[in-house]
Amino acid sequence: MKTMLKILGGAILLIVVVALAAPFFIPKERIISELSEQVELNTGRQLKIMGQSELSVIPSLKIELNDVHFANAATGSRPDMVSMQSLEVYIPWLSIFSGEAKLEKFVIREPDILLETDKNGVANWQILPQQAPPTRTELQQKSNKATSLPENFDIKLGEVAIYGGKFTFKDGQSGAQHQLSDIEVSVQLPSLYETLAIAGAITYQQQVFELNATLSTPAKLINGDAFNVTQAVNSALVNMSFTGKVAQMGKDIQGELSLKGDSVKAIAQWQGIDLNAKDHAFNDFEIKGSMHLQEQTFTLEQLTAKLDELSIVGQSTIMLGDRLNVKANVDLGMLDLNPYLPEPTEQPQEQSTQTSATPIVWDDTKLDLSALNALDANIVVRSTGLKAREIKLGENQLSLKLVNGSANLGLDKFNAYEGAGQGTVKVNASQVPYKINTQFMLDSINAQPLLTDAVGFDKVLGKGSMNWQLATQGQSQKDFVSALTGKFAFDLKDGGVKGANIAEMTRQAKEMIKGDFSSLKDGLNSDFNPEQKTDFSSLTGSLIFTNGVGRNTDLYLASPLIRITGEGEVDLPQTNVNYRLVTGIVDTIEGQASSDDSTGFKVPLRIKGPFHKVDVNLDVSGAAKDKAKDKVKDKLKDKLKGIFGG
Repeated sequence: MKTMLKILGGAILLIVVVALAAPFFIPKERIISELSEQVELNTGRQLKIMGQSELSVIPSLKIELNDVHFANAATGSRPDMVSMQSLEVYIPWLSIFSGEAKLEKFVIREPDILLETDKNGVANWQILPQQAPPTRTELQQKSNKATSLPENFDIKLGEVAIYGGKFTFKDGQSGAQHQLSDIEVSVQLPSLYETLAIAGAITYQQQVFELNATLSTPAKLINGDAFNVTQAVNSALVNMSFTGKVAQMGKDIQGELSLKGDSVKAIAQWQGIDLNAKDHAFNDFEIKGSMHLQEQTFTLEQLTAKLDELSIVGQSTIMLGDRLNVKANVDLGMLDLNPYLPEPTEQPQEQSTQTSATPIVWDDTKLDLSALNALDANIVVRSTGLKAREIKLGENQLSLKLVNGSANLGLDKFNAYEGAGQGTVKVNASQVPYKINTQFMLDSINAQPLLTDAVGFDKVLGKGSMNWQLATQGQSQKDFVSALTGKFAFDLKDGGVKGANIAEMTRQAKEMIKGDFSSLKDGLNSDFNPEQKTDFSSLTGSLIFTNGVGRNTDLYLASPLIRITGEGEVDLPQTNVNYRLVTGIVDTIEGQASSDDSTGFKVPLRIKGPFHKVDVNLDVSGAAKDKAKDKVKDKLKDKLKGIFGG
């Protein structure tokens, strides 16, 4: 028994001695030299091991290469394509004796990897001899053909780890450069027939991204079979996750996609873009949906997206060919754009005790519509309501067709200001200045809130139809207003004009002509008074716009006792009105029911001033001139000239 123990102990001692002594007898330098020669022979580039190499055999066979350098292409921007502090390979002894292709651990420390193209677009990772480019048929056959693993073949890498280092990509033609740094990644591959797991973190543009992914199983990927995959990327800016299935050699990918973050502004700032947004705009966001990528077609079903208080549902299809093409059907819910629009420019105002009205100032902020040139689109968008500045819309449906920077926006369903309508807006953003053409037909629209919200003009009341064919060009609200051309027509019923009671002023003027001056100061010499109103049963007319200035020659207002015609200008760029009305009192007592439009007494009115402070005055001198037939009336005319001007 003792003899057996001695023999066993001696054998163990011999094995330990051999294991300890083996590294001293294995020709490491020769092995490394042959390795370098083979690499250079097959790639044409040098592999240099500048540091000390180590070989150990306990508890497993370990090969460690230090200060490793692999040469770059001749046209590269630096000598090395790859360098690393050390490369460590751990091989279990049992795998050597059993013949299995198995590694226990593969460790790369502080790698510095550069992938780049030169000015001619030649890549430095092209290290094998170049062959004639394959034909389209050969490429198609190759892409559709999966590799079959030999029977009983397997690779067991254990853990492949990268500690530290950086990965850089340079485009020699465009000059673009991207870099990943502080790499800490671990890949677990116990077998080709078991789940591959990747975990770790990288830093990109000073932002840390944590990675977690699984693939089941690598053998299915190699054989071209469908396999399941999960992926998660988390950072302080955005969290992304995907769970799904990959088939047809990566040509068919489908699954559930989720993207979520706390601040769009933070992401934009990370990319060097200042959104200059309001505090409650461009903050938290979330996108979820079922995606399907087949060849170059990306489909997103059951899409739900949220941005701040906005909520969007729908579906879309994106063609990823030479030019991006988007098709979508989306419900925006209640769309409030005010948090995302820049504040209108305001001019300093002098304090005044005479008026609290605010002048209108058109926004001169330059709009950037260049994104319309980046894609083609066919989109249908619905919303239960929309707010943009002071404009408020009800339920509506838009259809957008975008081709080569030209957009055709159709208002298929439009409800706003108690009415409804249809229209189109065509925008050509292929070049600056942008060109816009609009055509609308609105019915039963409430005029006052529409004009108030659209242009800040609240002096007209009533409901009726409005239609216009207007065109403009520019790059800001101010530009668009200043270049406005086309026609605007209206037909309103049962409303009024705020600011003056024209019928009463006309009656007072008639009494003055007769010699009654009792109401001269209080009645005729009055400025705009919001409490006064001229009622009408019908108001029709049109404006012909040139460079933002609308000219009217066909105004007609009918009320129970008066008829009004007029002509003049509405200057939108200067927010000013200059208009002359002729008011006539109907001779018959039948009022508005009368078919007789004759007026026995006519008085011209002058409406003039900025939109926020319009003055309405009676041009009595003109009326007196028509009626003056004796010396007394001539004296009256001269006196009124001194008061109102003539």
